[in-house]
Amino acid sequence: MTLADDGFLDIGPTRLEYKMIGPRAGEAATWVLLHEGLGSVGLWGDFPQRLAEATGLGVFAYSRSGYGRSSPSVLPRRVTFMHEEARDVLPRVLDAIGLRRGILLGHSDGASIAAIYAGSVADYRIRGLVLLAPHFFTEEFGVAEIARMREAYRTTDLRAKLGKWHADPDNAFENWSGPWLEPAFRGFDITEELAYIRVPILIVQGDEDQYGTLRQIEVAKDECYCPVETVILKGIRHVPHREAPEAATTAIVDFARRLQIE
Repeated sequence: MTLADDGFLDIGPTRLEYKMIGPRAGEAATWVLLHEGLGSVGLWGDFPQRLAEATGLGVFAYSRSGYGRSSPSVLPRRVTFMHEEARDVLPRVLDAIGLRRGILLGHSDGASIAAIYAGSVADYRIRGLVLLAPHFFTEEFGVAEIARMREAYRTTDLRAKLGKWHADPDNAFENWSGPWLEPAFRGFDITEELAYIRVPILIVQGDEDQYGTLRQIEVAKDECYCPVETVILKGIRHVPHREAPEAATTAIVDFARRLQIE
């Protein structure tokens, strides 16, 4: 199919909102952006445009089920939702857009989904991973932060703010917080998948990330057999590409150039 600049992909019974910048995925190397737990196409802001301009590659972003203008997800989500997204949905998305070669760039939950995919599927089209504030295992203080967010959603204007970005903010919020706050999610651990990744990885994380410590990076270095580059941004929390856009973009662009992907 020939992608418009924006629209919807039909993946089974689900409609997924997308945005495409630059050359189409069947014509040139493409960044595939996987958003965070409360993210969407719109919440990437101007980052996709800056990435396209800085690298000359295509940029494809989509909202997962339950987010943005995509179809709502079926609740409750299972604690295995990231594995299901990586193994069942993402490959169908890549096929639907006609991807020939590219780099997966994920933030937070999206970074975990990218890592699971690369460690589970031998996809020759994927030439590298950029992981922004990834979760490779659960940390208790990060779960506590999500519990505080749930209370804020119930008692503050957070719901109204999310309503600017999600057609169904209740579905989006429960889509994310529900699985994370299940007791069984304390066992979430994808270090085994890390050992099977065979493409270079760049990890960018703030040293004040409220959802994960730098132990996440240490585990990746210990478990991965592929090259792992890391950038730790001082004074930055969970959203490096918004909080430190120049530093994060520079690191990402330099990484892409070293991959020599066109």
